[in-house]
Amino acid sequence: MPLLRERLAECAPGEVGLSAISYAEIVLGMEQGKPPTPEALAALIEVVPVLAFDDKATVVYAKLAFKRARFDRLLAAHALSIGATVVTNNEADFADVPGLVVENWTV
Repeated sequence: MPLLRERLAECAPGEVGLSAISYAEIVLGMEQGKPPTPEALAALIEVVPVLAFDDKATVVYAKLAFKRARFDRLLAAHALSIGATVVTNNEADFADVPGLVVENWTV
């Protein structure tokens, strides 16, 4: 995904983080034989910090009304709780979350 790589390269250190929810989803996929490799993931988290899902995110999660996949709902709550933008190529999955900022860096 060249556009994603370009956009990431434009970001300052600390400007991008990986939600612990996304990290869990990636690790789950790896356990099922999906990419990335453990080495690639380790290299990513060396430069992109994993952001903890904390008590503030838990409260936001409990108040979200939309009914999508649990990972999406958790990720949306986490982003809302820290004022972050969700970067995804599945924008439609988050379209019904009020106040959530979503960007697609692959187009």
